[in-house]
Order: sequence, then C-alpha cells, then structure tokens
Amino acid sequence: MTSRPLIVRLRNWVGDVILGVPALQLLEHHGYVLHLVGRPWAGALLGGHGWDVHVRPPKLGERVRQLRALKALCLQADPGFTRRENALSLPHSFSAALDLRLAGLKAVGYAQEARSFLLARAEPITYGGHALVSYWELACRFLRVSEPPPREIGLKVAPANQQQAQALLAAHGVEPGFLVLCPFAGGGFEKLDKTWPRFAEFARIAARELGRPLVIYPGPGEAEAALRDFPDVAVLLGADLGVYAALLQRAALVVSNDTGPAHIAAAVGTPVLSVLGPTKPEQWAPWGPEVHIEQRYPQWPAVDSVLERARRLLESRAA
Repeated sequence: MTSRPLIVRLRNWVGDVILGVPALQLLEHHGYVLHLVGRPWAGALLGGHGWDVHVRPPKLGERVRQLRALKALCLQADPGFTRRENALSLPHSFSAALDLRLAGLKAVGYAQEARSFLLARAEPITYGGHALVSYWELACRFLRVSEPPPREIGLKVAPANQQQAQALLAAHGVEPGFLVLCPFAGGGFEKLDKTWPRFAEFARIAARELGRPLVIYPGPGEAEAALRDFPDVAVLLGADLGVYAALLQRAALVVSNDTGPAHIAAAVGTPVLSVLGPTKPEQWAPWGPEVHIEQRYPQWPAVDSVLERARRLLESRAA
C-alpha cells in the first residue's frame, strides 16, 4: 500500500504545538504519514509519537530548500504527492504560507494575513473558540470530515524520557506525590503580563503547609531566577521538553501560570491548577478534564485562595 505523506508546519509556541497534537493524531488516524517542521524543541516534545520532526531554519532560502527536499522525499514514497493537497499550515502567518508556496507545495490553511493566494485551499477561520478546536477543525477541513474534538489530548512520552525523569527525581531525592510549579511565562497576553506576581510567596507557604516536595524544571534562561527566588523548591536542571513531559506526568499536581508546561501537563493527564491573569481561558486554557482555573481578573488571585484550591485538589485525589 502506498503511503500518503503530508508536510505540516507547526506553530512556534509550546502551548500551541501541544494544542495541535489532536489534529496531528487525527491526520495520522486517517492514514497520513506526517513530516513536521517546527522549532528546535518540537522533536523532543513530540518524541513519544514517532513523528518525523524537522527543525525549521531561520532564513527564507534555507526554509524553502528544506521543504523542497522534504517534497522530493515524499514524492519517492507517493508518486501522486504533487497532484494532491500535500501540506498543512497550522500557523496563520503570511511567512508560513509563503515558505510552502515557494517550495511548490499545495498547502491548506486558514485565510489569514492576506495569504489566501499562496494556499491551494484557504479556509475561513471562526473566531472566539478554543485554539485546540481551531487546529482540530482545520485538520477536519483538510480531510473533509466532521468529527468532535477529543476530551483529552493524550500526549505520548518516550520511554527514554521516562527513564531520564525518574533518574533526575531520584538524584534530587524527590519522593512521589510532589508538586511541579511553573512560575515563568514567556511573552504576554495582548501586551499584558501573564505572570502571577505572588508565585514565590505561594511556594514558601506551600512548602510549609502542604507537606509535599515542590519541584521546578526551569527552561532556558530561567535557572538563575528559579534558584534565587524559590529556595524551598527542588530545582531540577535540564530544559529538555521530553523529560519535562515525563516529570509532569509523575506529579500529583501542577500549579502554573499561563505557559507551555501547563499545556504539557494537561496533555499527559496530570491535574493542573492554572493561575490566570488577563488570559482568556475560553481560548487558551490548558485542555483536559483535570484542568482547574483560578482567575480573578482584573485582579490577581490571592495566595490563600490558590493554596486552598491546591489543597482541595490534592485531597480529592487522595480520597
């Protein structure tokens, strides 16, 4: 049986890539062999799925050459590759569509940023819904099917990452039942800060009152602040997203800002307490049945309310 390869341009942020996983799984379920193009960390993050993940080069010429090479590879596997729609653009940007068009690919994507003429099929986008549904619906339209999105993402974690996470926890003496804190957040939401300003205070009190180990796994550029601002927390250094996913999967609870690791935690089925400021949860909350939102916008949630919510969630799981 001839394979049906498909080139998919991933989005640029961790949370968006996670929210796009159900769409990728749907495409795979319908028989497509995925060749993904994204940021350098995407391969580690999606390593449990066995998908072919390529790092997107920074320069236009390099990106086009990469896509042309992928096109040639796909044509070897499927002689009809160039006669059908053969690429999907999850990003809404003009540049993503331009890369695919210059490489001679027939891409499907949303009609955004005046890029419709670059796409083989430009689909109208529906505003206001959750981002996961947006990616899911684009995959459905590519396939010309209509299916409801799943309740859970079901991110798979590679066995090697499971072993690395277990070794890292053992090296720091972290026992089961620990909490993971995600106190950092890249970027903002509509130019507003989305970092809970009382996270360090929460960590100090939680270390004393919850009676459980607290863990932070800082990303690039975050280690110094983690060691400085969270002296009562075990700071595990590594910054590999595949290992991070395995750590999050082992946690009893994740307390997080609006940030990528919260989406990873929800995607592997771990309970998440998401402390939000200006973020719109109906669009950008982590996805899954174990996601709990603490939000008092335009104010930030108080430490006591987050601590009490965390305590109740831990007690409910222990019951």
